[in-house]
Amino acid sequence: MRKVTFPHMGYSHIAFKQLIEDMGFEAITPCHPNRYTLDLGVRYSPEHACIPFKILMGNYIEALERGAEIIITSGGVGPCRAGLYGMTHEKILKSLGYDFRIVVFDPPLVNLWDFYWKLRFMVREARLSWRAFIDVIKRAWDKLKLLDEMEIKAINLRPYEVEKGSTTRAFHQCLQIIDRARTRKEMEEARRECHRILEKVPKDRSRRPLKVGLVGEIYCLLEPFINLEVERTLGELGALACRGVFLTGYTQTDVLGKGNHNVRLLAAPYLNQFVGGHGQNSVGETIFYAKKGFDGVIHVAPFGCLPEIVAKGVLPKISRDLDIPILTLTLDEQTGRAGVQTRLEAFVDLLYQKRRAKEVKGFGTLLPGYRCGLCQH
Repeated sequence: MRKVTFPHMGYSHIAFKQLIEDMGFEAITPCHPNRYTLDLGVRYSPEHACIPFKILMGNYIEALERGAEIIITSGGVGPCRAGLYGMTHEKILKSLGYDFRIVVFDPPLVNLWDFYWKLRFMVREARLSWRAFIDVIKRAWDKLKLLDEMEIKAINLRPYEVEKGSTTRAFHQCLQIIDRARTRKEMEEARRECHRILEKVPKDRSRRPLKVGLVGEIYCLLEPFINLEVERTLGELGALACRGVFLTGYTQTDVLGKGNHNVRLLAAPYLNQFVGGHGQNSVGETIFYAKKGFDGVIHVAPFGCLPEIVAKGVLPKISRDLDIPILTLTLDEQTGRAGVQTRLEAFVDLLYQKRRAKEVKGFGTLLPGYRCGLCQH
């Protein structure tokens, strides 16, 4: 039985593990990234490489040490260096003496013939019929959608939790339930059970949480270890973190389609061309959040990421034009949790003060005993 591994990205490993196992392979599930993973990746990566590249390098080495024979990963297009990740990882890892095969799936519309032959290789290795393979894909996709659904529900509930951390504990319990579900019937039962678990978390619905949009590079947005759990931190500070990028949506718009046209139309007055990665999306999503009345936006980007550097250069003008505060968090292996926590606390405090100033201006005087949501300003 061939041993197959893949990148760790948020909670998607639960669905990908099922996909690999249902194909008949042994899944070498990548470890949750940690400091050791990052140190390992930094040690064998070029110094100028971005933090997603280094995390993937560390994950691959850990998986290869556990006997992985095949690495399945995604590619990329445009000025972003992600399109070269697979080839670069392969050269470095083989120079270290590892014997494996890497299969890099670029978006189908880039080269449909290449995509087909790589897919055919995996089907042949799995010894499956195309019909059986399609059924396996559908079940994995259903699980991926369920994971995104529960993550969105947890994000939406966290600002209202009475006991800090209770939503996160309930969500992790849900992840275990989803992991055990294999058939569509079991996944539907898991969906109902997870909703019950999250709804049982004690909540204070009288709160008025801030609404903060999250934009930036997809890997930094989806992987909590890299972004130092920015969504959880914001939720526990009383802010509703709204993220437009989830793996299922990204697959439909950017991998299988031609991009999110609505977002790119919004970005056009400030950035009217594709700059690779999610640079144009970051601009368009920021404008979307501003027009929807969000209190602020947080831009999450790897250090040295060209598309996000372009977006970062545009965001200050958007902030002035649309009167929305924007905080950019640039992440690399030197970024510390305490520093990010402090910046998020200061940003949330600024947003609460801005909201209070608007309400004072709107009502003329501040009502006696007024309290601004969770922060009690």
